[in-house]
Amino acid sequence: MRLTAIFVFFVQVALAQSPEVPHKLNFAGITLTIRDDARREIQKDVDALTQYPKYFNIKVERAKTYFPIIEKIFKEENLPDDFKFLVLQESALIADAVSVSNAVGFWQFKDFTAVEMGLRVDKEIDERMNIVSSTRAAAQYLKKNNVYFNNWVYALQAYQMGAGGVMRSVKDYESGSKHMQITSQTYWYVKKFLAHKIAFEGVVKGEGEIKILEYENRNSRSLHALAKEVSVAQDELLAYNKWAKKGNIPHDRTYVVAIPVQGTASQAYASVTKANAESLKVAEHKKLDAKPAVAARADKKAINGILAIKAEGGESATALAKRAGVNLSSFLSYNDLSISDALIAGEYYYLKKKKNKASAYVHVVRKENESLWSVSQQYGVQLRRLARYNPTLPAGNLPKGSSVLLTSSARTTTTPVTEVAAVEVEQDRFFNWTTEQQPVTASISTKVSQLVEDTPVLSPVVVQDVKTDEAGASENDKTGQNSTSPVLPVEVTPDLHTVAAGETLYAISKRYNVGVMDLVSWNQLKLEEGIKPGQVLKLKGPVEEEAENKGFVVYEVRASDTLYSVARKYDVTIKELMDWNQKKDFSVSVGEKLRIQVK
Repeated sequence: MRLTAIFVFFVQVALAQSPEVPHKLNFAGITLTIRDDARREIQKDVDALTQYPKYFNIKVERAKTYFPIIEKIFKEENLPDDFKFLVLQESALIADAVSVSNAVGFWQFKDFTAVEMGLRVDKEIDERMNIVSSTRAAAQYLKKNNVYFNNWVYALQAYQMGAGGVMRSVKDYESGSKHMQITSQTYWYVKKFLAHKIAFEGVVKGEGEIKILEYENRNSRSLHALAKEVSVAQDELLAYNKWAKKGNIPHDRTYVVAIPVQGTASQAYASVTKANAESLKVAEHKKLDAKPAVAARADKKAINGILAIKAEGGESATALAKRAGVNLSSFLSYNDLSISDALIAGEYYYLKKKKNKASAYVHVVRKENESLWSVSQQYGVQLRRLARYNPTLPAGNLPKGSSVLLTSSARTTTTPVTEVAAVEVEQDRFFNWTTEQQPVTASISTKVSQLVEDTPVLSPVVVQDVKTDEAGASENDKTGQNSTSPVLPVEVTPDLHTVAAGETLYAISKRYNVGVMDLVSWNQLKLEEGIKPGQVLKLKGPVEEEAENKGFVVYEVRASDTLYSVARKYDVTIKELMDWNQKKDFSVSVGEKLRIQVK
């Protein structure tokens, strides 16, 4: 026993030794050259992370427990494995970590962002605290950010300050670069991440004392009952599944339950496999024993808030429309079908018009024969909208691994995932991890002030001098005040622009006050290929085929309103509000009347 204790002591001492920050570092396929000024800053963070062996070792053990799950999901999502260290920076892998700005969970999602990324957040379930659900949402959010920049360093920076914030703070970002320099001017969040990668990379390999088995639950049950089935202590199961806030798992979707096991996992794995099989049997018996009235209702369900009906084998569009009590012409239009198209048995077809966007941002193609139409049917999004959001994707079969944008927000606006800075963990307990950083205007200084993304802009963004503290928060941040400086008049946007030598898409978008992804869409560009001098770009998109004033309401702006609050009130994007009202900036005035299309 004494020899074991001595061995553990020396392991802890070895772990506590602070790694040296190298001059060169590989991150997500990019070679980073770290200048001496930045090396000194990062080294201080590395030293702070490894200073206390007890707390450092706690994080190492958590990483060994959860990293196998995160690594598997990142591989499935085609996200660089290096991003797994971000979860240590965000929450130290504590499921119920909460920031003072109410970002919650492993990956520190705000509630509205979590819902937009497809997570369930309510009084019963909070998937931000589910390691599987939240990790997949974080991977998709990081990939979405990379669509803007084709550069994982800026995608990382955008995780904290938003894509819009990065566009405003970085004058000329390096799209597709394989070599970058890290200096004292580099955004603090990126340097803080590199410190976590350097501190933990060499010590998180191997298995942890506790392993997590993933159990897919498909029907309603309590964690108490599941604990008995898999022979795990109830308090342990509850501790690793805090996302089930009341201890009950609903049946509205498949939830992955984390089953903690110690030592060899073979016996526990057998128990979990058996419980999964029994769960499937119960579900099948419920289907077989269902009363006719219940079975009749089972062929209909809501997708994206739209009622859909399941097609039977050999059923035609005419027969299904008649059975559903829907006009045939409308049925074909709702589902982007022609009268000659055969229906697919078991698939669901819509009885009302599909929506302009989905609650999720991105769909990743993982199966053969997926097309924009099949994705449109899966998420209840109009096919013509998907084609507009994804101009570079083919109408036929989609390549495996490709990402399909499901909402205009993924192209033109972005909701911030988190507005937090890392704070060293001093105790293994529920903890407010960070100091709040609210939206501020840009400051020309060595410390880049935190900026918000396009979606939550509350007032015109005007460059001005702002005093900042060490966390990058300004005095206006702390008082909640926003800039009200006037916006300069914007010239009428021409139809075309000829690319000059050295110009970037971002510079052109900023010059003409249009979105980067709009330019990509209107000109069918590929971000990875960039643009070339002499290339002529369209600066305007096609006019919507909608009757004037059809389906619009008029909203009168009140004193407390911002463009963002109005957009949230009517579940539309700021970009849509600006387009409908031909606005050139984000300001609104009391009494102003805004036209809003009712969806």
